[in-house]
Amino acid sequence: MVFTYRRGSRRRSRLGGLSGTLTALAVLAVVAVGATLLGPRYDPVSGRARVSDGDSFRLGEERIRLLDIDAPEFDQTCTDASGADWPCGRAARDHMARLLASGVVSCVPHGHDRFGRLLANCEIGGRDLGREMVSAGLAIANGGYDHEEQQARRQRLGIWAGTFDAPRAWRDDHQDGLSPLKWLSDLFRPSQT
Repeated sequence: MVFTYRRGSRRRSRLGGLSGTLTALAVLAVVAVGATLLGPRYDPVSGRARVSDGDSFRLGEERIRLLDIDAPEFDQTCTDASGADWPCGRAARDHMARLLASGVVSCVPHGHDRFGRLLANCEIGGRDLGREMVSAGLAIANGGYDHEEQQARRQRLGIWAGTFDAPRAWRDDHQDGLSPLKWLSDLFRPSQT
């Protein structure tokens, strides 16, 4: 008996290679979706909050930083329409303090920042805190709330009434004023509501 060996056609091996590639991509997609769904989850947090500044506060021992906004720093000043300086950072902090005093805060966390603060979207009584700050012209949109920022600009509310340094630029220019000791002392500064 004679046995002959016959190699498969090139077309068949290409299909096998394509099939293997598609299988590998499908497995990678399943792993990626699983990692997303099973990745770190943060339980919602809620309670009475104490203001830190215009975009952050304390909820119990947890430090919370609102997502998608950036408010002027506490010591930051802005210029109004007439050219006069005004304490926009204090105004942002005071507005946040009034919002926090209006009820129980509920936050949906999304992770932590490099300072260990919980990054979250938060609301009080159905009112989104980030939206409220941007709508009042006391924070800039930073990844969200673009519509609210455009309205505040058009109405020349808060920081949009004159000129100001973007909070990020102001922080970069005043790094030495943001030492850990100053930051700690700011935590215990009484709210001005």
